[in-house]
Amino acid sequence: MYLIRNVFRTKPGMTNELVKKFKQAMPYMKDTGYLNTRLMTDVVAGFWTVIMESEVENLSVFENTAGFTSRPEVKEIMKDYMSLIETGHREIFKIE
Repeated sequence: MYLIRNVFRTKPGMTNELVKKFKQAMPYMKDTGYLNTRLMTDVVAGFWTVIMESEVENLSVFENTAGFTSRPEVKEIMKDYMSLIETGHREIFKIE
């Protein structure tokens, strides 16, 4: 099992907009093999931080979701989401 953590630093004041988009897209993630997905926002981390964290059985699940945001229903939800983000990174951990 692996934990995939996507860390986003939004532009000032855009955190709620990004969270809203992610919450709308999350139901579609279950179809792709992502498990236990959750959203977190900063309390004492860097300002305007949003983390989307999911578990996957193996890394092939992650590799096979490269076109996830191209799905028509997800594409509409996530339209212009990159305009909300300043920077970000991904962390992948093996759950022991």
